[in-house]
Amino acid sequence: MTLPPLESRGTLAGKTIVMSGGSRGIGLAIALRAARDGANVVLLAKTDKPDPRLSGTIHDAAAQIERAGGRALAVVGDVRSDESVAEAAGMAVSTFGGIDVCINNASALRMSGTLELTPSQYDLMQDINTRGTFMLTRACLPHLVASDNPHVLTLSPPLNLTSERWLAEFPGYLLSKYGMSLVTLAIAAEFAHAGVAANSLWPRTTIGTDAVRNLLGGDEALTRTRRPEIVADAAYAILTTPARERTGQLLIDDDVLREAGVTDFSAYAYSGIDRGLDGDFFLD
Repeated sequence: MTLPPLESRGTLAGKTIVMSGGSRGIGLAIALRAARDGANVVLLAKTDKPDPRLSGTIHDAAAQIERAGGRALAVVGDVRSDESVAEAAGMAVSTFGGIDVCINNASALRMSGTLELTPSQYDLMQDINTRGTFMLTRACLPHLVASDNPHVLTLSPPLNLTSERWLAEFPGYLLSKYGMSLVTLAIAAEFAHAGVAANSLWPRTTIGTDAVRNLLGGDEALTRTRRPEIVADAAYAILTTPARERTGQLLIDDDVLREAGVTDFSAYAYSGIDRGLDGDFFLD
């Protein structure tokens, strides 16, 4: 697949990225885009062994990153674990000498109303989504402040508090994802003096991933989605921008790419036609 050209003001060559998740889907696409520049990517993920419901493991992802031109380090662990988070940040520093980018990609989803959502399901989403984002960012920050272009990028949505639909549909999930976005805004404010950029990124349309196949209708549902590469290219545009030029923003993938000069999004659509696509959660 040939994607639209993306002009950038920088490069990720030699930069070190710490990412939660990344074994597949959007996270892996972001890692592979960075690897094409020669970035170092540290993945903190749980998928150590093949799972019939999921494509690939953390070790498969690391091999793909290296084939793409990057250097990879697979840290088998759980973003809910303080020990795993500390290990990922520590190994990034000991192996590659520092941390330039923290990407909060891991996320749990339960599409349930309040009465159907169990306490354990609620806790899982809060622990992975909001707490995991805060703690991984916290572990990376002492090293980010020493980088010449430090970025925190979180896969979370704009805050849409006027839509009764999203407030009512799955409140437990909404709370956990909006919590991630609030972490973005708080870190951007707290570390503005240090020049650390903190932004969130969210897709305009549903992205074709294992979650779509498993939860939203199988392979047929993919025809109404875009490929993960659209989020990866938008992430690349953000991460190669000077940190002091863009921070504290809750961004949408195709808006970022339009700013970067992309006008044709058909190559990102699984069907090859960029219309009739399913919109993603939280966007009216």
